[in-house]
Amino acid sequence: MDNSGKLLGAQINREWFLYQEKEVFGEYRQKRLTIGLPNETERRENRVCLTPEAVAMMVDMGHTIMIQRGAGEAAHYHDREYADAGAQMLDTCEEVYTADIILKPTPVMQADVEMMHDRQVILSPIELFELRKEAVVEMMQKKVTAVGFDILKDENGVYPVVQMMSEISGSSAIMIASEYLSNSREGKGILLGGVTGITPAEVVILGAGTLGEYAARTALALGAEVKVFDHSLERLRRINHCLGQRVYTSVFHKPVLERALLSADVLIGALRFFDDDFGITVSEEQVRLMKQGAVIVDMSIEHGGCIETSGPTTHENPTYVYNGVIHYCVPNVPSRVARTASIAYSNLFTPLFDKISRAGGFNTAIKNDAGLRHGVYVYNGVLTKRVIADRYGLVSRDIDLLMAAF
Repeated sequence: MDNSGKLLGAQINREWFLYQEKEVFGEYRQKRLTIGLPNETERRENRVCLTPEAVAMMVDMGHTIMIQRGAGEAAHYHDREYADAGAQMLDTCEEVYTADIILKPTPVMQADVEMMHDRQVILSPIELFELRKEAVVEMMQKKVTAVGFDILKDENGVYPVVQMMSEISGSSAIMIASEYLSNSREGKGILLGGVTGITPAEVVILGAGTLGEYAARTALALGAEVKVFDHSLERLRRINHCLGQRVYTSVFHKPVLERALLSADVLIGALRFFDDDFGITVSEEQVRLMKQGAVIVDMSIEHGGCIETSGPTTHENPTYVYNGVIHYCVPNVPSRVARTASIAYSNLFTPLFDKISRAGGFNTAIKNDAGLRHGVYVYNGVLTKRVIADRYGLVSRDIDLLMAAF
């Protein structure tokens, strides 16, 4: 006997019921998000985390996007575009901070924390040099969940935000160096790639990670001679494989590095994360070996710099000269190409929020997604990163153990 039954001529079986159950509970579980984007241009930040196109997609998903007026102007995204995409345009930062989730391209500052409400979620970069103890303590008191989006991991264990910004930074580093070699910036008047019959410029890159790879890729495309140094033989092998051609590579062996510096026209610092032992890779004495008019672009300045003569500069005053060598040491280089960087952010955050929504909200998503969980440094008011706790004399707890309590 057939027990599956019929309804309006449609065959109903066990698979049909399972499908309907999946659809009903999936719809019930999906959570509508309210996301606020403050205007960060006063902090010399030109990027915005969602483009109007991304906002339109998220509004279509049922989410509410609240944007402070002028947030996208530096990236040439105008308020009218956001309004047409369905965003709520607000006048003040305080109004934006009424949202359940705050998404911002600059690190959390004390002024941000003062505007936060209880159990709010905030996604931003985490930079230990910028993060203050008072801000951490107040976030804990307000039971905030704070996520450092630059330490989020994907399913392959890769840091997608860092990787994307490193690609932009690596390409930008070579364009910056080329600019400061030219006469228009009072450089030596050297074309980075050279021309027929003229020796090409020499570029030395410290670090064979993603940033170093994209710096090498851009320099090679322009015709420059490239030498890459790194502490890891595995990374040096990988960069040759990724570039599709063999370039000069070496570990940090002092005599070899110094010979390279003697003839270098450009030195790129591309060591983004390193141990204390590797903090300073090129000493002041070694910088003195470089040619007059050579250019240093230290892209690791956000983490303290890997060249001893490097010191932070600004987009308004980006360079200084030491011993005849031009130093460009501006943190947040992707902000120079704000529109490209904003699109890159949108490509990452739009699917992330869709995934969080489908999981039923942040708490469920954090519990189920180890990569998202890795980015959390305060969870419902509990500090979860030991490095922050040790820095400020606070107490932290392992977030994996906390999951059982929430």
